[in-house]
Amino acid sequence: MICAIVLAAGQSRRMGAHKLLLPLRGTTVIGHIVAQLLRSTVDKIFVVVGHKGEKVAEQMPEGAVSIVTNPNYQAGMLSSVRCGIEHLPQDCDAVLVVLGDQPSITSELVDEMVKSFAGTEEGVVVPVYQGKRGHPILFAERYCSEVSTCFDDVGLKGLLHAHPDEVFELEVASPGVLSDMDHPEDYKRELA
Repeated sequence: MICAIVLAAGQSRRMGAHKLLLPLRGTTVIGHIVAQLLRSTVDKIFVVVGHKGEKVAEQMPEGAVSIVTNPNYQAGMLSSVRCGIEHLPQDCDAVLVVLGDQPSITSELVDEMVKSFAGTEEGVVVPVYQGKRGHPILFAERYCSEVSTCFDDVGLKGLLHAHPDEVFELEVASPGVLSDMDHPEDYKRELA
């Protein structure tokens, strides 16, 4: 079973508005991302909310995802990853960590990552565009306890650095794996 953890708990300080709730392609930023995951081969989706969590949860299709509240969301993204990990079912084989502000994610990319994970011995799959690693990141369940206790200062990059020989770099044709939305100009880019 492949489980996705969508990080949707941040405060959007640099955007000046709650970026996950901004309109995009007939829905909201977070709604679009979850729709892509629902079209993918991912088995379960956990959306980790924090700041304005109820409003974010309202954007989710009823019954399609599990909402997890991170009471410690101000501690940063890794706290939301850990919060999501705590709620994973026992039969989860791998975890796809998805940024809630990366609307360029596609179901095709997710499926390609899942397929790569199934076809490789490496325990981590990361998309790479022109030599640069991006998001989302897919890792085997066996790393969950390590992610839950280590890498406080560096986040999931720490997992990649701790296990360099266990990382499969999936070459992709789109630069979207490198871009998320932090500033108003990023949102304008996504709208275009």
